[in-house]
Amino acid sequence: MKKHLLALAITTLAASSAFAQAGDTLAKIKASGSVSLGVRESSGLGYTLGNGKYVGFHTEMGEIVLADIQKQLGLPKLDIKYQPVTSQNRIPLVQNGTVDLECGSTTNNATRQKDVSFAVTTYVEEVRILTKTSSGINGIADLKGKTVATTTGTTSVQTLRRNKRAEGIDFKEVLGKDHADSFLLLESGRADAFVMDGSILAANASKSKSPNDYKMVGEVLSVEPIACMLRKDDPAFKKAVDDSIKRQIADGSLAKLYDKWFLQPIPPANVKIGLPASAATKAAWANPNDKPMEEYEVK
Repeated sequence: MKKHLLALAITTLAASSAFAQAGDTLAKIKASGSVSLGVRESSGLGYTLGNGKYVGFHTEMGEIVLADIQKQLGLPKLDIKYQPVTSQNRIPLVQNGTVDLECGSTTNNATRQKDVSFAVTTYVEEVRILTKTSSGINGIADLKGKTVATTTGTTSVQTLRRNKRAEGIDFKEVLGKDHADSFLLLESGRADAFVMDGSILAANASKSKSPNDYKMVGEVLSVEPIACMLRKDDPAFKKAVDDSIKRQIADGSLAKLYDKWFLQPIPPANVKIGLPASAATKAAWANPNDKPMEEYEVK
């Protein structure tokens, strides 16, 4: 009987520990010596070079955050497991514990805040229109009767349809499975325009065979704060992530990282994206916050 009670107590203790770690990412990381970083394969803020190598502004920033957390926990080594995510699965993978920290290109909005938490904003995105220079498209009005591409699981075309300047403009929507696929729809002529985050548009155009064949045109459709995503109700982990980002902002290393990935030649084609930090991004760095996009205005 005593053995049975002892076994039951051990099982209960183990279950309690596992439950505690489910809501305590720092404890989970310290116990396992590993962490899962959610990354993107074809985003303007992070992408793959193949063979399991992931790079980009948000990817490298996430790695620095995890290095700071490793120091905080006193771990001699931290194994980072890179988990590719898509627009469709990124939130479920954070919720179910597959991904501990997602540093892709996720917009912080009020709806998503019901399911996940966000670190302080590190990039403020402008949703734009990319088209071929020969298309004759110069703004929303020129999309009438055209085919517009966007990526499954994103809100860009819905944002376009809600724009007052798009009232009465009828266009066909086609979906790419990821950003590279959406750009291919434009590149191959199956779409006349690609509506998405400006950084994603600029990155895909810069990596194409003929970057000069593309241009971003027209009005800013929406202004969206982009931030790393983590599980809800884990204040200690959120504080650790936020503290690292604030440190990177304060010592100037985040600005240098931005310059590296947006204003300098980058792999694999060794070309520049050429997208200076916007005034809105600089304002977010000057006053770190986790406000959702509903608190931003298009000017």
